[in-house]
Amino acid sequence: MRAAQVGKLDGPSAIEIVDLPEPAVYPGGVLIDVHAAGIAFPDVLMTRGLYQMKPGLPFVVGGEVAGVVREAPEGSALRPGARVAALTMLGNGVAEVAVAPEHAVFELPDNVSLEAGAGILFNDLTVHFCLTTRGRLAEGETVLVHGAAGGIGTSTLRMAKALGAGRVIAVVSTESKAQVAKANGATDVVLAEGWLAAVKELTGGRGVDIVLDPVGGDRFTDSIRSLAGGGRLLVVGFTAGEIPTVKVNRLLLKNVEVIGAAWGEWVMSHPTYLAEQWAEVAPLLASGAIPAPDPVLYPLERTAGAVAALDERTATGKVVVQLR
Repeated sequence: MRAAQVGKLDGPSAIEIVDLPEPAVYPGGVLIDVHAAGIAFPDVLMTRGLYQMKPGLPFVVGGEVAGVVREAPEGSALRPGARVAALTMLGNGVAEVAVAPEHAVFELPDNVSLEAGAGILFNDLTVHFCLTTRGRLAEGETVLVHGAAGGIGTSTLRMAKALGAGRVIAVVSTESKAQVAKANGATDVVLAEGWLAAVKELTGGRGVDIVLDPVGGDRFTDSIRSLAGGGRLLVVGFTAGEIPTVKVNRLLLKNVEVIGAAWGEWVMSHPTYLAEQWAEVAPLLASGAIPAPDPVLYPLERTAGAVAALDERTATGKVVVQLR
């Protein structure tokens, strides 16, 4: 089979397309003929050995796939031929054949293509975790998301209203990204330059209830300032590179919270959580309440470019590699 392999920790440019033996099916594993594989920011970090989990070299990049079941464990509800999205966990995703643990394999609704399905699990379930489990989103609240034209950002825009938000404000760096944010369902869009004043004006000085921040960097303090009383700032990641700090007196003055939202760690420590999430998200996808993502597609041969697009912050929406 063909696969995208990292042989040295030199960043996305080190990814090579190689021929490898098909993976062996482990007990409880589901063998999947992969049609498409999602790319996420942890893949960028893993190509440099900077992610908290470090697969041994060489490794196949990518941790989420969509495809068709070839083989499932005896007694499984999954059947050969089923269209599924799956998490392969640590790597092993961008390959023509993959194995995923049965508890991380989910049948896709008929209205979701395999290309879109490859872009659902990592980002959408991260956002679902952020807004519900960690953010405690209440009906009608206002959500602001930084990096709104990226993968996590567009997932937030697609999902927030279906999960109860009354208003969703997108913060983007360029006018072209503003168009992406609007197309994905933003109620309002503001540019990163001067965003705090713009948000204060939009909300009549009140501020927002939730900030979802996958960017970090120098916006962090202003994100706290943007919160209404009782508001929550959800720390999702640091695509800007800089890990910010907080002066806790700011939290005390306005009764606001800064909340870590590490979906992957939560999934590993709560074994039933993935299934619980999918039971909530799948019907919303099937009904159209949450639109399926419209991913940016790359051929397998351009996997290095797909990962680099996240590294360079030029990607808009979810990045997906096509294998079939």
